[in-house]
Amino acid sequence: MTQERPSQICIVTVTGVDKVGIVAKLATVMARANINIVDINQKILEDTFVMTMAVDIAGAKIGMDKIKASLDAVGSQMALKITIQDENIFKAMHRV
Repeated sequence: MTQERPSQICIVTVTGVDKVGIVAKLATVMARANINIVDINQKILEDTFVMTMAVDIAGAKIGMDKIKASLDAVGSQMALKITIQDENIFKAMHRV
């Protein structure tokens, strides 16, 4: 029997000029790293793409440093600002 790991939720935020393929590219990065996308919310505000993703990195094949490097590579390639933070840190920073 496989022992299930507890969730380790992180929040990914993405902003930049809207263009085709943003969600697909990020979903591909997550799938290759065995990171589960548990929630996704995106909007286009004028020409600006704004997205938040809740992802579970508990089963990730790579560590947080490599996850960040992969996201930075997508950000550079697509001219996006992408950040990833532990859910608890994200909530503490955005508490109203």
